[in-house]
Amino acid sequence: MELVIKKFDELTVNELYDILKLRVNVFVVEQECPYPEIDDKDQNAYHIWLRDEEGIAAYLRVLDKGVSFEDAAVGRVISARRRKGFGTIVLKEGIRLAKEKFGADKITIEAQVYARKFYENVGFRQVSEEFLEDGIPHILMTLEVE
Repeated sequence: MELVIKKFDELTVNELYDILKLRVNVFVVEQECPYPEIDDKDQNAYHIWLRDEEGIAAYLRVLDKGVSFEDAAVGRVISARRRKGFGTIVLKEGIRLAKEKFGADKITIEAQVYARKFYENVGFRQVSEEFLEDGIPHILMTLEVE
């Protein structure tokens, strides 16, 4: 398994294709949620993923302060091979990168409600009531970075 970290302009065409294909397959097709997955934030993100000969096992993007929230943000978190710990690996790496590259002392995420425990396991805490985003229940969560 290889961990890859790249800025948008460092991605190859095939890497970008694989990332967008995975995100659309999960967030649009699997979750039956037609929404603009390509949101003009990727160009300002670091993209982190685990890959092997089977392709991307887990992915997320890290955004600087002011792109999505006042704080740095982690988003588009996907584990293509669920319940194997790959999502946790990329999430922890995303937190590390937000601190290192953006000087983040706090990270905010918009989490799907069903994934709350996943985020709580690495220290995120719910800071909002539940709300609908594109028809899916979400909550805001934050992590104080040490």
